[in-house]
Amino acid sequence: MLVFLLLSTTLFLAYTNGANDNFKGVATLYGSDTLGYKTAISIATVATFIGSICSIFVAQGLIANFSGKGLVPQEVAGTANFLIATGLGAGCTVLLATRLGFPISTTHSLVGGLFGAGIVAVGMDVNFHQLGSAFFIPLLISPFLAFLLGMSVYAVFNKGRKILGLTKESCICIGEEKQMVPIRTQVHTATMAEAEHPHPSITIADESGCVDLYTDRVWGFSLQKLLDNAHILSAVAVSFARGLNDTPKIAGLLVAVEMLNIQFGMVAIAIGMAMGGLLNARRVAETMSKKITEISHGQGLSANLVTSFLVIIASKFGVPVSTTHVSVGAIFGIGMVSKNRDSKVIRSIILSWVITLPVAAIFSASAYWAVSQLNF
Repeated sequence: MLVFLLLSTTLFLAYTNGANDNFKGVATLYGSDTLGYKTAISIATVATFIGSICSIFVAQGLIANFSGKGLVPQEVAGTANFLIATGLGAGCTVLLATRLGFPISTTHSLVGGLFGAGIVAVGMDVNFHQLGSAFFIPLLISPFLAFLLGMSVYAVFNKGRKILGLTKESCICIGEEKQMVPIRTQVHTATMAEAEHPHPSITIADESGCVDLYTDRVWGFSLQKLLDNAHILSAVAVSFARGLNDTPKIAGLLVAVEMLNIQFGMVAIAIGMAMGGLLNARRVAETMSKKITEISHGQGLSANLVTSFLVIIASKFGVPVSTTHVSVGAIFGIGMVSKNRDSKVIRSIILSWVITLPVAAIFSASAYWAVSQLNF
């Protein structure tokens, strides 16, 4: 029974992770109107799934870190009770944030879950040095590093564009405007229908409705098309990196189930993450894409390059950074350079990060106590 409950908890966490995290890799594509929501989430799902499968071979170090080894005594870390409580604490926290539209870190939630369950299980015997050096320091440093790199990369790209004389132009909308006209049915009920011959119109939008596009050509190719393709590839790289980094962290919960092949478990986690992203990513998508800062094509590319680079490097060396913190940090850094950001939204996101760990700790501590009372 405990084995089934642990597997179910792991898949629940994978689902909530996908709902909160999957869209983050393609947030800049949606925010810059490069792609629509459905196309963006489809790309994110496929790329994240591939990253999850690749993590089986290149990110094994993160499995041990998130199984609780070294944080609490091995006789506790290897028990199903401890790992179930950790997964439930993290999963409930991520689910709550997703429902509220806050992009939080599953990594941070797992750390809170490990801490809460560990305190109830062994009291002050929790290895606080391990907690700080292996978890807190990377989680604190990574968003600031992403912030600085995001500012730098975008500033360099923007300066280079001006030196090369590449320009972008705003547009006005010219096309057919649909008009509604009254008609009457056979029972003389007035209804509205589209006119058969829409009238051509010109719309001059305010600043928020303008679209900046690059009209130059480079080596005979449209600069805007090259930028869009590079932007899409960079988003694929971020989504791939996210799957690479997050899947082994969640798989760490399965180490107590020795009868379950860990590779099979990671594939199941990848499927759970994909389902969560496809079914429940919309609210977090709106926050990441539209509310932090208005994102142009070049800004989105810059943010994605920084995020994918940092997360892939961290995954390779088993460093538990948060894709969420890195991505938001990069976008925020770009917003500082462009002087176009919503400080109120940013403060709300940072506040959600601050309370993630204690909320996850409370959930997991309660779950550990409850599971310990069950007699299986």
